[in-house]
Amino acid sequence: MKKSAHEMLASPEFRKLVSKRWTISIVLTILLFLIYYGYILLIAYDKSYMAEKIGEVTTRGIPFGIGVIVLSWILTAVYVLWANSVYDAEVGRLKDNIRH
Repeated sequence: MKKSAHEMLASPEFRKLVSKRWTISIVLTILLFLIYYGYILLIAYDKSYMAEKIGEVTTRGIPFGIGVIVLSWILTAVYVLWANSVYDAEVGRLKDNIRH
């Protein structure tokens, strides 16, 4: 049975979808902040550890910094994959149930 736009916005299925999107967004954002600020705090509080050489000229800070960048890309990819496979499909299904 098709619903009006107002009925759809008030429906439990729409609210569940919005809640799921917010949950995933918040979790991924917290992970990103933990990774980034963890790196910054490690630099601030254990400078000698981060300054230790692991090669002739490379310090530990370089691979850690690269790791922060790569992990941020991975978190972005996780969100995009979820949005494309789950979220967009559910939005499409809900749109099809709206009466015009």
